[in-house]
Amino acid sequence: MEPNGKVAIITGGGSGIGKSSALALVQEGYAVVIGGRRLDALQATVEEAGAAKDRMLAVQTDVTDPDSVKNLFAKAVEKFGRIDLVFNNAGRGAPGVPLEELTFEQWQDVVNVNLTGSFLCTQEAFKVMKAQEPMGGRIINNGSISAHAPRPNSAPYTATKHAITGLTKSTSLDGRKYNIACGQIDIGNAATDMTQRMQRGVPQANGTTMVEPRMHVDSVARAIVYMDSLPLDANVQFITVMATQMPYVGRG
Repeated sequence: MEPNGKVAIITGGGSGIGKSSALALVQEGYAVVIGGRRLDALQATVEEAGAAKDRMLAVQTDVTDPDSVKNLFAKAVEKFGRIDLVFNNAGRGAPGVPLEELTFEQWQDVVNVNLTGSFLCTQEAFKVMKAQEPMGGRIINNGSISAHAPRPNSAPYTATKHAITGLTKSTSLDGRKYNIACGQIDIGNAATDMTQRMQRGVPQANGTTMVEPRMHVDSVARAIVYMDSLPLDANVQFITVMATQMPYVGRG
């Protein structure tokens, strides 16, 4: 598709949801900047864009490092001139051990990536979006089904995803004066490397272990494209995209 003039930044763009969303956006005509820790994975995503790869840029990024985040946004503006969309997608979980056995480092690692990383990217997005012409843009935060209900032994991940909801609401409020919209996408069981274990069975709230259905990751990418297809005077505040038959709705 021909360029549409819009520029997106996606963190965690080397695999899974980030990769699928990056490729979907570039096919819609966006210029897309992907950040992540593994440069080889980012560059592989760029290559998958084929003829549109000249509208993609890979920037090795550690979202827990303020200077690295600043570099990501500076490189995006340097190459493409503005930023219209930021998808705060980078995330990680901790080992599925009992809460009382988690180490401080395991807790802190999840908080640093999932929460602090999203905040740092949001802060840089505000700085760019309020200064560009026309002013404004959209920020989408990757929440999770865990932003509504926990899985067993998931305290760090669940706590950060609940916190992302607070960040989303604060960003929506504080962004109004800059024409910055912010929404959250809560995803359940997208088929990525992170959810491979679900095919072998994962712990349930009632103490059993069960294989869980998954959905194609492209369903998430299409939702990201839709959320940003709206004009900035409209916003998808919260959206849930989940495998239809996963054990989420109902009592377990």
